[in-house]
Amino acid sequence: MSAGTTHDAGGPGASPGGRAARARAVAATVTDPELPMLTLADLGVLRDVEVADGTVIVTITPTYLGCPAMATMRDDLVHRLRDSGYDDVQVRVSLTPAWSSDDITARGRQALAEHGISAPGRAHRAAGPGPVALTLIPARRAIACPRCGARAVELTSEFGPTACKAMYRCTDCLEPFEHVKEI
Repeated sequence: MSAGTTHDAGGPGASPGGRAARARAVAATVTDPELPMLTLADLGVLRDVEVADGTVIVTITPTYLGCPAMATMRDDLVHRLRDSGYDDVQVRVSLTPAWSSDDITARGRQALAEHGISAPGRAHRAAGPGPVALTLIPARRAIACPRCGARAVELTSEFGPTACKAMYRCTDCLEPFEHVKEI
């Protein structure tokens, strides 16, 4: 099943796309605990919602291995779906395909900017299969201040409040801001 799909396994009284589509709509309203201006759908971690034998099965992908928000995402999905009348809910974590910051939707990128957070640029991909070269040098990013739009920014810390964000300061308006890293 491809990412973002919704299907209904059928069953008595199931309308085409009915129960699964409603479950997906509910799951799509759950917000990220670290970036609450984004839904899990806008962040791109909500991969699939299906209904099989009366069980709602939600598949999510972590933004990176060891992401501490995964347990909260799972719990929030279960609670929201149960509150909406789905008694049997399972949340599965899938590591493939790996999440990329490219999975953030246009609406998600806009929400980040509206909240003073710089959205990631395009992720850099390795040319072909095999190992990806790592460097300990901070990445050079072509970013703009989300407040004033200036491109005159400086990195203040490669690690912000979460490992997936870096801290910058605009040298024009002097405001600090977070930048979601390209992954």
